[in-house]
Amino acid sequence: MGIALIWCLALILIKWITSKRRGAISYDSSDQTALYIRMLGDVRVRSRAGFETERRGSHPYIDFRIFHSNSEIEVSVSARNVRRLLSFQRYLRSSRFFRGITVPNSSNILDDDYNGQAKCMLEKVGNWNFDIFLFDRLTNGNSLVSLTFHLFNLHGLIEHFQLDTMKLRRFLVMVQEDYHSQNPYHNAVHAADVTQAMHCYLKEPKLSKSLTPWDVLLSLIAAATHDLDHPGVNQPFLIKTNHYLATLYKNTSVLENHHWRSAVGLLRESGLFAHMSLENRQLMESQIGDLILATDISQQNEYLSMFRSHLDRGDLCLENANHRHFILQMALKCADICNPCRTWELSKQWSEKVTEEFFHQGDIEKKYHLGVSPLCDRQTETIANIQIGFMTYLVEPLFGEWARFSNTRLSQTMLGHLGLNKASWKGVQREQAGSGDDVDPAFEEMDSDILPQEPRLS
Repeated sequence: MGIALIWCLALILIKWITSKRRGAISYDSSDQTALYIRMLGDVRVRSRAGFETERRGSHPYIDFRIFHSNSEIEVSVSARNVRRLLSFQRYLRSSRFFRGITVPNSSNILDDDYNGQAKCMLEKVGNWNFDIFLFDRLTNGNSLVSLTFHLFNLHGLIEHFQLDTMKLRRFLVMVQEDYHSQNPYHNAVHAADVTQAMHCYLKEPKLSKSLTPWDVLLSLIAAATHDLDHPGVNQPFLIKTNHYLATLYKNTSVLENHHWRSAVGLLRESGLFAHMSLENRQLMESQIGDLILATDISQQNEYLSMFRSHLDRGDLCLENANHRHFILQMALKCADICNPCRTWELSKQWSEKVTEEFFHQGDIEKKYHLGVSPLCDRQTETIANIQIGFMTYLVEPLFGEWARFSNTRLSQTMLGHLGLNKASWKGVQREQAGSGDDVDPAFEEMDSDILPQEPRLS
C-alpha cells in the first residue's frame, strides 16, 4: 500500500514538473528570416530581423529545438515526459538496492540480463577503457543517471552529506532529460563520459589523498552538468543570430554561463541540498560555476598559462583549498576534451559525432545566409583535418602539462592513445588528400571569434 502511494505521488509530481518546464525553438514559415525561441513557456525571442522580446517570467531554462514544426514540438515534449516517467519507474524498481523493498508488479524496463551487464560494467567504472556507448545501451539510454548515482554512492557522498536518494535520483533524471538527445555530440552520453573521466582523475594518487568529500561532490556535479541544455550550436552562432542568451551574458562564455545557471536551477528545484545552510548552498553554486566556466575553450590559453607557471615554480599545494579548486578546474577541462586520449574505437566515434554536429550548424548557416562558421562547412572540411588541428593546438598542450602534474600510468596511457589516434587521422588524411601534414588553418588562431566556442571533439 505504501509503495503504491509513493508511486501515485511520483506520477503527480512528474506531471506537475513537466507541465511547468516546456519549450522549444521552432521555425515559423510565415517569417523566413526569424528563429523563434520559446523558453519553457516564459520567454519568446526572435533573432535577426523584426525581433521583439516577450517576457512572461524569469525561468532560466531553454529546451533548444531548431526549425521544428509545432506538431514535432508536441511529440518531443511528450517523449520527454514519457522518458522521465520511465526513469522513475526504473528508480522504484531498483529502490530495493538501498531500501530493501521489492516493488510488486513493477515495469521491467530492462531485463535482468541487461541490468546485470550494466552492473558488471560499473564495477570497472574506474577503467580508462570504459565504453560509455555500450553502457548507455545497457542502461536503455540512462547512462548519465546510472553512472552518476553509482559514483555518488561509491565515493560515500550519499552518506556523508545525508542525501535523500529520492531527491538525488530526481535531480539526476532532470539533468539527463535537460540534455538534448538529438544533439549528435553535446548530449547526456557526452556528459556521462566526462563524468566517468573525472572519476578517473579523482582517483589519481595526488588528488585522492588530498581531496575532501566537498571537492568530490562539486567535481561530479560540475562534470554531469557542464553542458546542460546545450543547443547544439556554438557561441558565435548565438551571437550572430542575436540570441537571448548572448545578450543576457554579454557575449562572454555564453554557453558555459547558461550550463551553470541551468544546473543551479535544477539543484534548487530538486531540493537535494535543502537541508544545508544557505551559506553552504551559495558556496556550492558559486564553486560549481567556477568549474563549469573553466571549460570555455576560448579561455584555454589563460588556464594553461597559469597551470604551466605553477608547475614551473613547483608551488602547487593541495592542502590549500584554492589550489585544489584550480586543479579540479584543470581536471574538468581535461575530462571535457579527453576523447582523443581514449582508445581509437571510442575516440573515432566521438570524432564523427562532433563533426556531424558542426556540419549540421554549417548547413543551417548556409541555408539562412548567416555565414558558415570555421570547421562547420562539410564541403571544405574533413574529420581528419579537424581532429589533427584540435589535437595539435588544444589537446596535446593541455595533457602534456597534466602529465607533468600527475605523471602516472593513466597520464602516460592517455598520451599514448593521443599519439596513436593522431597518427591514425594523419593516415586517413593522406588517403583523402595525398598529404599527411596539412592542418586545418582554423586552429591557427586561438580566438573565440574564430574557433567554435566548444569544440569538445575527439
